[in-house]
Parts: sequence; C-alpha cells; structure tokens
Amino acid sequence: MGLFWRVLIILPLFFAYVNGEHFTYPSRHPGKAELAGFKGPDSLATDGGGFFSGPLVVDNDATATIGNQGGTTEVTVGKPEDDTLVASLDNDGIRYANLIEAATTFKGSWELFLENGGVSAMHLILLPKINQALVFDATVWKISKIKLPGPPCRHVEGTNEEDCFAHSVLMDIETGKLRPLRLNYDTWCSSGGLDINGRLVSTGGFNNGSDTVRILDLCDTCDWKEYPGALANGRWYATQVTLGDGKFMVFGGRDFPTYEFVPPEGKKNTHQDVVDFNFLVETHDPVENNLYPFVYLSTDGNIFIFANNRSVILNPKTHKIIHEFPVLPNGARNYPASGSACLLPIILKPNEDRSVIPAEILICGGAPHNAFEKADLQRPKVFLPGSCDCARLDFTKRDSKWNIFNMPSARLLGDMAVLPTGDVLIVNGAKTGSAGWDDAREPNLNPVLYKFQTDGTSPKFTVLNPSNIPRMYHSSFAVLPDAKVLIAGSNTNPGYLDDALFPTEVRVEKFSPHYLDPNLAMFRQEIIAEKSDNKLKYGQKFTVQIRGSGVIDQQKLQVTIYSPPFVTHGICMNQRLIQLGILEFNKDVTPNTNNIVLQAPMNGNIAQPGYYMLFVNYNGVPCLRSIWIQILP
Repeated sequence: MGLFWRVLIILPLFFAYVNGEHFTYPSRHPGKAELAGFKGPDSLATDGGGFFSGPLVVDNDATATIGNQGGTTEVTVGKPEDDTLVASLDNDGIRYANLIEAATTFKGSWELFLENGGVSAMHLILLPKINQALVFDATVWKISKIKLPGPPCRHVEGTNEEDCFAHSVLMDIETGKLRPLRLNYDTWCSSGGLDINGRLVSTGGFNNGSDTVRILDLCDTCDWKEYPGALANGRWYATQVTLGDGKFMVFGGRDFPTYEFVPPEGKKNTHQDVVDFNFLVETHDPVENNLYPFVYLSTDGNIFIFANNRSVILNPKTHKIIHEFPVLPNGARNYPASGSACLLPIILKPNEDRSVIPAEILICGGAPHNAFEKADLQRPKVFLPGSCDCARLDFTKRDSKWNIFNMPSARLLGDMAVLPTGDVLIVNGAKTGSAGWDDAREPNLNPVLYKFQTDGTSPKFTVLNPSNIPRMYHSSFAVLPDAKVLIAGSNTNPGYLDDALFPTEVRVEKFSPHYLDPNLAMFRQEIIAEKSDNKLKYGQKFTVQIRGSGVIDQQKLQVTIYSPPFVTHGICMNQRLIQLGILEFNKDVTPNTNNIVLQAPMNGNIAQPGYYMLFVNYNGVPCLRSIWIQILP
C-alpha cells in the first residue's frame, strides 16, 4: 500500500500539465529563416508584381530555443461530445481514433537527409520490401544532378543528341545511397500506383511518354520496363486509381476528358477501350483547374472523383455517374489551382459486419479560379492569395454535404500525408499564386497537423516547426516505416536552375512529427516481425507480436495499415490508412511481449490487394518500425 501512495505522489511531478488545445514549442530556427537561394523580401516583390506579406517563420511569440528539444508530456483523454463515443470501445465494438494518447508540446524536428538526391522529386513513392524511395522527374530537360553509371545513354528523340543524365533514382531510406535508373519515355507529370506484388505501374507523361505504361520490379538490379503505345489516349496530368480487384483505371489528362483501364503488361488498349467522361469537360475552366483530379476507391466499390469544385460517384462497371455532391465553394482545388486532398482513415471494428463502411475525403487549400491566369498569363504577374479552408465529406452517404472550416494559413501546392496515427500532416507549398513555372510566392514553411477525430468535435490544427527549405511547385513526401516523413522536391523552373528565386531543389529532408518527441520514446513498441503474420487473406484472423517495457493497456492500442501513395503535384494517389479491429489482446506471452489478434479487412474495396505498412500505436505513439504485410485476393 505504501508503494501505491508513493507512486501517486510522484506521478504528478513526472507529468507536467499541458493544455490540450495549444502547443507552444519554440521555433527551431531562431531569428529569420535562411532560405536556399532566397534573396530577401525585396526580391519577392520585384518579380512581376508579387507581394510578400510578412515573416516566413510563425510562432514569433514563442521563446527561441536552440536545438530540437522534447516537449513536456501528459497522458490525457479528450472528452467526446457524445458520451457514447468513448476512448476505447463503444456498444458496436468500434475502436475510435480519439484514443487515450500522450500529449506533447513537441512541434517536430527536421533533419537534412541528403544534400543531393540526384533528381528533383517531382514524383515519389516508397517501394515495399526493399525500403527504397523511387524518385523521378522528367527527361525533357536532358539534365539532372546525377549521371547514368555508363552507356547506353538515352537517345533524344528526333535529334542526334545523347542524354547521359539519370532522371530516376532509387534512394535507400536508411543510408541515402542512390541507384540511377534509365528512362527513355518522358515521365513528366505522370501517374502511378503499386500492384499486388509491390511493383510500381506508372502511366502517362509528356510527348513520347504520354501513352506509355512503365513497370519497375523490386530487385537490386531491376530497371524500368517501358511499353509505349499501351494507352489509347495521352495521359498528361492524369490520375491513376487502384480498384478492389487490383486493376488500375486512369482518369483525364490534358486534352483527354476520358478514362480507361490500364492494360495488362505488354498489352495495348485501342480507342474502343476509352470511355468518354463528360464530367471532365464540364469542370474545365478556361485555365483547366481539373487536371490531376482527386480519385479514390469507395468502400462500396464505386469511384469518388473530385475535379475543380465538383464531385461525383462513378460506377466503374456500368460507367454511369450515380450521384453528384454539392459544389465545394471558395475557388478551384485541382491543377493548376492545386489544393491537396487525402482519404481520411477508414475505421474497422472487430468482426466487421456493416454493409457500408464510412469513407471520408479531406480537401485543403487551392486558389481562385483565375489564379493561373493572373500569375502565368498576365504581365506583370499577380499572385493571388491561396485558400485558407479545408472541407470534409463522407462520400458513402448520398445526402452528405461539405463540412468547411479554416486552417491556420493559406496553402496551395501542398501535400497531405496521412500519419500512422490517422492524423494528417499538411506540408510543403506556397501561400500565393498558382502551379506553373515561377507562378507562386511566399513559401509556406510550417507544416500543420490536423487531428483526425470521429466524435464530431471541432477540427484541431497545430502549426508545427518550420523547415528552412522552400518546397514549392513539384514537391513530394513519403511516410517512412519509422513514422518519420521524407520530404523532397520543389522545382518552379523548366530545367535545373541554381540561381532562380526558388532554385531547383535536390536536397532531401526527414521530418519527425509530434509523436516522435524523445519524451514519448517509452511508449514506442517493437513489432517482432518473425512472430507476426505478414501474408493475409481478406477477413483472416491474424496475429502481430509486440515487445515493450511496462504493462500495456489494450484501450490505448491502435493498429493501422498504410498503403504508400504515388505522390506528385499535391495529389497522393491511392494513399489509404485503415484502422483494424482488435479481436484479442494476449498479455505477457513471454516477459514484456504481447500478442495482438486482428482481423484483416473484409474485401478489396476496403483495402485493395497488395502491400501495406502495419503500425502498432500505443498512447498515440507509433512503433519503432512498421512491418510490411501483403493482402492477397
């Protein structure tokens, strides 16, 4: 009994009180941010009428402290509005996302991972099993920051030139080692996704690459396999989506308001395989604003498509639009207005039996409909303010309306990374202008954390610690197995320029989100890979084994699986995080080792077949390293 009272007295001293609604972590960069190639506010204001509206580093009220220090922590439970929604299980057995979690004042930290990533990361995807990030941009400029290891060089179509630069690299996410890859058909503004075996299937691009399908296998010596003419229409700025059976569809692209299924390897589509899609005609502004549409597989097998400011549900079997949602106001969201979007976490309960599993999209930022016209076509250039709002919509409900709310600052050209906990990291981008060459200003250096909630309470944003590298047009990200986020790219120039206002960026960073506060390290579990199931069938009961110090409270556990997205131009194709239902929790199968018994998703409409990173989160803190699982039909 005496030990109990001693612990009760010590605990309040160990945990400092933290207000759950506001973080006050000091700026990482005391004073003004030092931007590579940034010539000061005057240079921003002199290039064609652009304006600069204040400091690039926020949190000016915070006391500057040198270094990345951990914040104080406290285990807290947010009180839901509805008492039936609790922090563990409700009467239906649903484990909600607002679990008991450790609060922190830590606003994240940045590290420079690579000074030269070889290629500016216009396109980026994490490849499963081999844990390498695939980075590529375009062949059209015939230059990069890394050369091919030797002949043959690429023959430049229609000329006698040879291009000996690499335009695609594999990047080891631990060591930073680069392996150049060969490309012959231009990947500029292309699309892609992982197939059931973890290979990247890439579609479209520019000129000779616009109708090309490319495949990259997973091996130490694999290079691109390219199939020109495989698509019936050119697909430049198109969006690729994976269906529940593992097949791909590709939507839109400049001058082609159509869609088609991606043919099997080595096969070619004909014009009979193309489906006219008038929705993309109707959503086309004079300056487009409907390229790279946001496209997601719904949990009922239909397709949600958002373009410009409108959204519909398409039945991919009948090719009929079966529903249109209300218009989303306040500007355009797709390229070149270039807001960003993600599918919010899909939450499953144990022994899932619901006929409809909710699926919700989050769209943030964008620009006025005429932003590209003002920034790109008008002289002097005018950089209109980007959008400050976000909007959510459950597209499995036909009576859904947009829930619109403000984020802390305007953002376009940004990215939205769904973190292992289900929260969303909004990162990269600018505050004014448009997509296009030299068409944006005011880099938005501060990531923003959006706390995903399912209990109906108001959204919660937290402004995080800024980078000192502007990530403008053509930036990208990848969520990593250790729960950090790889940040790369930024090229506002038609080529590789080092002396531009925003130079072509080849530096690669890693961002450690709030949950990697060093003071929360005690909560990070270790997945014992050799004791965990990693090949699953739909609906299968399976086990994951974890090891950690201290007694584990099941109510604080969360298990998620994450499909790595193909990221380009603020769009994250096929990004999907699913919270699994916990069937059993078996404590102390050996000392400090526990088994979690889970249920795989019931079908491919919930989770498309293929590879996922599986994370175990405890107290809102991800495990030391995820494991790769493969879901098979």
